[in-house]
Amino acid sequence: MTMDWANIVGLLGSGLMVVAYAYSNIAKEMNFLWFNLLNLVGSLLLIASLTIHFNLASMALEIVWAAIAVIGLANTIRKGKAR
Repeated sequence: MTMDWANIVGLLGSGLMVVAYAYSNIAKEMNFLWFNLLNLVGSLLLIASLTIHFNLASMALEIVWAAIAVIGLANTIRKGKAR
């Protein structure tokens, strides 16, 4: 494995998603705006990385993950839970 820009971007995306997951498990009150933004940006960074180092299963997962994050963001904004 070479440490090219695609791998760096993918690692950053993975890191953001891990931060979001950890946050969801330790937060006393969830800020759904930040949670979904972290997941969306993380998945988009991973999608960018996967366009260089393609893996069908990972790409499918990240597309679904991004879609869920977009839906979560829309619901959060619509319901006014963005604190």
